[in-house]
Amino acid sequence: MLKLRNLHVKIDGKAILNGIDLTVRPGETHVIMGPNGSGKSTLASVLAGKPGYEITQGSITYNNKNLLELDPHERALAGIFLAFQYPVEIPGVSGIEFLRAAVNEQRKHLKLETLDPMEFQTFMKEKAELVRMDSTLLSRSMNDGFSGGEKKRNEILQMALLNPKLKILDETDSGLDIDSLKTIAQAINGLQTTDTATIVITHYQRILAYLNVDFVHILIDGKIVKSGSTELVKELELSGYENYRG
Repeated sequence: MLKLRNLHVKIDGKAILNGIDLTVRPGETHVIMGPNGSGKSTLASVLAGKPGYEITQGSITYNNKNLLELDPHERALAGIFLAFQYPVEIPGVSGIEFLRAAVNEQRKHLKLETLDPMEFQTFMKEKAELVRMDSTLLSRSMNDGFSGGEKKRNEILQMALLNPKLKILDETDSGLDIDSLKTIAQAINGLQTTDTATIVITHYQRILAYLNVDFVHILIDGKIVKSGSTELVKELELSGYENYRG
């Protein structure tokens, strides 16, 4: 599904990613761990197509297409979803209307009938139960006045509604209490299928206790320095990140 080969990225002339190689297949959940400043969020932003990043070398292939040739909205329509570390508030825009617009835009792309407000309400309530989200919150402006946990649940709700092929979660677990962490992890597990893939980016280890993980990668100074199973996390707990620096 996703192949990164020798990916080098700069921001304002500064090298951030220094030769990333990664292959993600359908049905797999990958976790990318690393200290602050290692390039984790840069990697997520580059995959989503966020402007401001200079690809100086390497390639990204998504479902046999050159991902770097696609604009951000084209990537979204192609099934790539990024859950933000800090979801933004959008005052004056109803959460329900925002989500319905996103879902209907996707349905148009897939040549499906769009959902009217009542149909969407039914669809949304079903998905809201997955993340234990109070659907009445969505009658308010998007994320306006939400707690950190509510914002993160709202991100996962969007993911559930859009049912993307490739899900990228950029430190979605940061700042969550244990109940929210468990709920979100369970939702991530529940949304994974043999046709979809998930990349979870984090520097915390606690979410891994609740996720079904296939591969763990350690990212240091813009390079994946080691990959393995969840056993790698136990090794990391003992040695810390410093042990993996060159």
